[in-house]
Amino acid sequence: MSTSTVSSPPTPTLSPGSDSLQAGAQRGRILLCLLTLYLVWGSTYLGIRFVLQGGMPPFLTAGARFLTAGALLFGALWLKGAPVPTAKQWGACAVVGAMLLGVGNGGVVYGQQTVPSGVAALVVGSLPMWSALFGGLFGQWPGKLERWGLALGFGGIILLNLGTELGGRVLPMLMLMVAPMSWALGSVLGRRMSLPQGLMAPAAQMLCGGALMLTFGLLRGEHLSAIPEPRALGAFVYLVTFGSLLGYSAYAYLMRHASPSLATSYAYVNPVVAVLLGVIFAGETMSPMAWVAMAAILGAVVLLTRKR
Repeated sequence: MSTSTVSSPPTPTLSPGSDSLQAGAQRGRILLCLLTLYLVWGSTYLGIRFVLQGGMPPFLTAGARFLTAGALLFGALWLKGAPVPTAKQWGACAVVGAMLLGVGNGGVVYGQQTVPSGVAALVVGSLPMWSALFGGLFGQWPGKLERWGLALGFGGIILLNLGTELGGRVLPMLMLMVAPMSWALGSVLGRRMSLPQGLMAPAAQMLCGGALMLTFGLLRGEHLSAIPEPRALGAFVYLVTFGSLLGYSAYAYLMRHASPSLATSYAYVNPVVAVLLGVIFAGETMSPMAWVAMAAILGAVVLLTRKR
């Protein structure tokens, strides 16, 4: 083996203009991911409703959804040569996948068996509050502008929720309330765990979370009693491709490059999208208070995104 030394090329220095271009590119990616979550995840509530109404069992369907999306993404990354997660990284992905998907998404799916999609989106709208709380407990308290945005958005959620008739649906509402708490805590913990790089992290999390929900569904005795309706099958395909592959990958990017409050700000917009889709496809009506609430929610998003 030769012992001759080769001089290293000089390390390139980035000009202020280059730094600005990189910052602008990352800002653009963050905004694109936010827009994806605002629109796509807001529509998934209606998709879940169609799936459940079409005769597909909740946890088996949710498990199959994330297992399918995770397998597709994992396979594509593996074929491109992406490194397979280590045992430690698989463990971290199992924890995050269980909290975000198993309890977080699983609670939403269970609740939507009896609670309308718009109401489910309203309850999950508390997510940024829990995210800010858990983030603060780990040393990342939101700034002044973010606190105003959180307060305004939470006020909008309260206005949207006024007058909602929930009846005696205690367990579904309890599951819906626990879901955003688990999602927020899992997101904060995920920032401090050894996760795979890039899109391999959401792929592994979807595989772990999907397997957990599928197993839970089998233990509950869930099964397909008949062939699902075409609308339900179409909604399932939409949830796999847009809700999971596109949406969850965008969320994973935000959790690495944005503050918890900004990354979870989609929870303020999702109820708006869910309610509008209910008006268009389910014949629901909107009160004047709902329009005021939506204005407050959009104002909150402006305050949260200005921070970045």
